[in-house]
Amino acid sequence: MLRNACVVDPVQDIDCEIMDICVDLETGRIIECSDVKGDVEVIDVCGRLTMAGAIDIHTHVAGPKINIARLMRPEDHYRTNVPALDYPRAHCGKSTPTVIRTGYRYAQMGYTLICEAASPPLKTRHTHEELNDTPIVDKLVYILFDSTWLGLDYIVEKDLESLAIYVAWMLDSLKGYAIKLVDPGADMAWFYGYGLYFDIDDQVPEYGVTPREIIYSYSRVAQILNLPHSIHVHTNKLGVPGNYTTLLETFRTGESSVLKDRLVLHVTHVQFSAYKGDCWYNFAAASEEIVKELERSPHTSIDLGQVSFGETTTMTADAPFEFILYHLRKWKVVLHDIEAETATGIVPYNYRRKSVVNAIQWSIGLEIALLASENLKWRLVLSSDHPNAGPFTRYPLIMTWLMSRRAREKEMEKMPRKAIKRMILPSIDREYTFRDIAIITRAAPAKILGLNDRGTLRPGAIADIAIYDIDPRNIDPSVEYEKVHNALRRAWLVLKDGRMVVREGKIVNEVSGKTLYVKCRVPKNRLKKVLKEIEERFRKYYSIHIASFVISSREIDNPQPILTHADLRE
Repeated sequence: MLRNACVVDPVQDIDCEIMDICVDLETGRIIECSDVKGDVEVIDVCGRLTMAGAIDIHTHVAGPKINIARLMRPEDHYRTNVPALDYPRAHCGKSTPTVIRTGYRYAQMGYTLICEAASPPLKTRHTHEELNDTPIVDKLVYILFDSTWLGLDYIVEKDLESLAIYVAWMLDSLKGYAIKLVDPGADMAWFYGYGLYFDIDDQVPEYGVTPREIIYSYSRVAQILNLPHSIHVHTNKLGVPGNYTTLLETFRTGESSVLKDRLVLHVTHVQFSAYKGDCWYNFAAASEEIVKELERSPHTSIDLGQVSFGETTTMTADAPFEFILYHLRKWKVVLHDIEAETATGIVPYNYRRKSVVNAIQWSIGLEIALLASENLKWRLVLSSDHPNAGPFTRYPLIMTWLMSRRAREKEMEKMPRKAIKRMILPSIDREYTFRDIAIITRAAPAKILGLNDRGTLRPGAIADIAIYDIDPRNIDPSVEYEKVHNALRRAWLVLKDGRMVVREGKIVNEVSGKTLYVKCRVPKNRLKKVLKEIEERFRKYYSIHIASFVISSREIDNPQPILTHADLRE
């Protein structure tokens, strides 16, 4: 039993109320305290801030990209090495942390579920092997479909039902959770040398379909399959001045695909797609236009991709973007194509306060979050697109910027006046509360992922609980933001499935988290027909046998399938 916890739980409309929380260790879930029988262990929380475990809906922590990045960034590791003294295992890395450090640092901040945001199908076995070795936190993975040749075939044929069965088979075979689209169709243009800037209505070489059709088709498929999470989209023309118009058209494409009253589109790291201007000299923020469109798009959700300053490593399946970034950075680069599927790029980068562009990028994510209405906040999630806009370990710093105008002003004092004049941020007085932080780090991501037993402390929910060493009733985060930052960096207590894993900021127990994936039931006769087509095209497109492609549940540590039923007739 956790006694005298100061609970912030927006799902239950609880804001800084002193409560007791009881946990059943056998089920790992929260229960009514009236149901507790016999002697129980009691921990007096003494009014400390208590929330559900946090969720990172979009991060890059496992798989081929991050592993290559670790190899190309030795300097990122030897400066951060922690020997096996106070920790169960040694770890290192900042923007490219080892899997051990990833699990530890997320847990220390009170995060209990992380979502690997992009795994190429052919490389997903590697992704799961690294997720298996990531301690404490639960995890799930999004599978890249943006330029898979098999998927494009079905879109060209306008056969959405077969496309849906193909997606269901892929998610089950690869133990994936959701459909991920990165710069849809652009990999084919990159492959055939058709240029770097691929917009939403440009035609995909050799196929004749557009990114708009790809987004629309996969959005419909996600609804047909009743997937818990909508399609997860990295927009076309990401990182290019003037790309906000493409972002707005992506929102509208998602809204046009609605079959059911549910979220149908999640646009990720929206900051990178929120740029005005036609070059870097007149580069500016489109925050207001984006928020207005989002308010008119009730079936669309976003995460921020908030920039923080300092050195990091960018990595994405958007190879053309990384090619451009390399020529701006002129240091290291890895560009890689994966057969019949997608591409990737990795480039180290340093966000500088004295850079006009970087300063405006920093302001955009904060502006979108601070301009959002109460309703929109439930469709908005804190992210840094780790490590692209900065390491996930800077999340507490981002939270303090949202909660304190004074903290934001302190940052802006170090920035060029030319950048400040192009920002909306200096005119925004709004400051987030602890309740707002709980929404965008707990309640909203759980809702967007379709996980009703997370992001809340109500009875029946998974007992993932984070407690921080501050009393939210007696602290003003707008003034005492440094105290808030220090508290959020190292939780006082973290329970994972009811078991203590962090005490006073230190790892005290290393449990093995679960891997969530979707298993969608489709008509057997339809699956048999489509599977025959998949096998034929597999032999045509791939250099491996289909039997080597499928990942068994035995290869997953603590697999947790989530069952859905497709809206398809026999």
